[in-house]
Amino acid sequence: MKKILISHEVPFCLLENSLKFCDYQYALVHLLEENEEYRNHFIKCRDEGIPIYLDNSLHEKGYAIGGEILLKWINILKPECVFIPDVWEDKDASVRNARQWATVELPKEVTKVVVVQAKSMHETILCTKAYKDLGYKKIAYSYGASYYNEVCPHPNKDLGKAIGRFIVLSSLYEQKILTKFDRVHLLGTAGVFEFPMYKNIECIESIDTSNPIMAAIDNIKYTNGLHEKPIPNMNSCSNISIDDINVDLVYHNVKMFKKFLEV
Repeated sequence: MKKILISHEVPFCLLENSLKFCDYQYALVHLLEENEEYRNHFIKCRDEGIPIYLDNSLHEKGYAIGGEILLKWINILKPECVFIPDVWEDKDASVRNARQWATVELPKEVTKVVVVQAKSMHETILCTKAYKDLGYKKIAYSYGASYYNEVCPHPNKDLGKAIGRFIVLSSLYEQKILTKFDRVHLLGTAGVFEFPMYKNIECIESIDTSNPIMAAIDNIKYTNGLHEKPIPNMNSCSNISIDDINVDLVYHNVKMFKKFLEV
């Protein structure tokens, strides 16, 4: 099994620490605009050749930041990957955006990543095929699509979403809509127990999730991966003080997360 690249979004006070346990740094464009400490961290990463994935902040803001702002930060940071603007659970609008961005010239080292948005398995298939037809090389799947709970109608909604995404990707892989030659990114998670299930889906290239960090902030210690989704998130915890974080627990959870992927 090839190595899956992992990154964990962290509060500002843990940015330096994250260099020790992340394979790449995950930048949120709205925070680059708003916070000098955050900005300087990623400019330093750029200067030191540390890989950066640049996110359009849809999950955090409720809408994707694109246009001149996203292009500005693409040109400043020269990220390895950039998530082009998508529209939550709107396949048609997301494909329209992808069609427009397919013609946008970016620095040659930057890979455009498209995020599948859908309200059903059928729409996911159509969206994935549309992105591939447009020539995109890397495709992302969010953890939070509502229809995952229809794919897996479990009474625990988070558990259902995690299993639902796995079922969806397994189906795409089994139908050869995705193959081992594709490049897939997993955006977040509703439950870290899902990741060992991807062991035989060879197209998974990268994962980003703040779950181990937010679990530590919520005083949740990883054991077997069957943990509730933590309440804290980057919106609520960006400015948290280091004094309010059990840093040892952060490192424990990050170490356990990597073990989950090795199962």
